[in-house]
Amino acid sequence: MSSNKKQFLTIDDFRAEAASKLKKAARDYYNCGSDEELTLARNESAFRRLLIRPRCLRDVSEVDTSVEWYGEKFRFPIGIAPTAFHRMAEKNGELSTVRGAALSGSVMIASSWSTTPIEPMAHEAKQKNVTLWFQLYVYKDKSITTSLLTRAQDSGCKAIVLTVDTPVLGNRLADARNGFSLPDGLTFANFTTLQSSQMPSPSEGQSAFMKYVGTQIDPSLNWQVLEWLINNSKLPVIVKGVMRGDDAEEAISRGAKGIIVSNHGGRQMDSAPATVFIDGGIRNGRDVFKAIALGASGVFIGRPVLWGLSAGGAEGVSSVMKLLQAEFEHTMRLAGKF
Repeated sequence: MSSNKKQFLTIDDFRAEAASKLKKAARDYYNCGSDEELTLARNESAFRRLLIRPRCLRDVSEVDTSVEWYGEKFRFPIGIAPTAFHRMAEKNGELSTVRGAALSGSVMIASSWSTTPIEPMAHEAKQKNVTLWFQLYVYKDKSITTSLLTRAQDSGCKAIVLTVDTPVLGNRLADARNGFSLPDGLTFANFTTLQSSQMPSPSEGQSAFMKYVGTQIDPSLNWQVLEWLINNSKLPVIVKGVMRGDDAEEAISRGAKGIIVSNHGGRQMDSAPATVFIDGGIRNGRDVFKAIALGASGVFIGRPVLWGLSAGGAEGVSSVMKLLQAEFEHTMRLAGKF
């Protein structure tokens, strides 16, 4: 992002720039929540209600922002969450996001609903020394799930992130009103054998995307299926979409190596309590600080990365992540660390 362009001092600056560049259907797809969007609004407001009590007379000339996840050390506890269809935001899509992750030193979770296949994404990540995890749903046809798992492993991904809060898609009214479908030339790149005639027409009155994917996801996903995936994976399995303590304990007891507490950015169950840890509603470094102070090992960022990608490609993604990193470190100093 060249110096002659406008300044981006907050995440909202990236949000506004993305809104001016994206087509309405893409903008609404990235930004909308489900039903009345109560959870979407609560995700951000929940962090604002938390206050920081700073400690005084503490030496903050040096602060350690680093974390270690699964044997790898990262400078900051801030990663890139899985989000779909990056090529709606920028022509190189997910490849630009990988490059932005490299520029900011961030781990990235690749979405299985990407507009770029996992193989070139993983190749780019390897070339740029980016740690890449792969997000996965379980499908009715287990051969699809097994194929995606094998491809992620063979491509060099370091972990599998199983999303468990989507037995069916949330009721995303903005997408339904827009008759959302992927723009011409874009596909579910990891599912090329499932394309073409299987995509319903938007003229049928519902989002083509919602109807298509809704027929593929397995609503019978249960704890036994989690064990099956863990037993068939050569990589650590992290469960994403956990909202209850008893479910967290169950996931770990079944062999999961970690959990991502998440309400899917308010896109699934509406009226769910806001995410406090890890994923959802984080819009500045103070939010990151609050999540870490409450016990999170790290946080993952979704929509702001898409806004950065829309605003400035790889450099935009990097700028978003570096802004959050700088704000987090600044907050640590003001708070007297913790």
